[in-house]
Amino acid sequence: MHCCCGTERKGTGLSSSFPLAFAGEGEKVKIVFFRGGAVMRERLLSMGICPEDEIVIVQKHDGGAVLVAREGNRVALGGGMAHKINVIRC
Repeated sequence: MHCCCGTERKGTGLSSSFPLAFAGEGEKVKIVFFRGGAVMRERLLSMGICPEDEIVIVQKHDGGAVLVAREGNRVALGGGMAHKINVIRC
């Protein structure tokens, strides 16, 4: 079950989620939901980043920017976007 509107649902682990920008290098996380609007959501989906995906933080930069890997593909996300993607630890 996932939620892209930012609301919390009991039993889904959303209450323990945190922004992707706060994950550490080498950490494996699962995307829970996006807190951005429709444009951001569509942009992430077009890059192959979806709720329920498990990703690995390859590299972090100042300001929250991250390089993530999913199924052998790497995607760079800016700090603003990384702060709007909520994840949980795997």
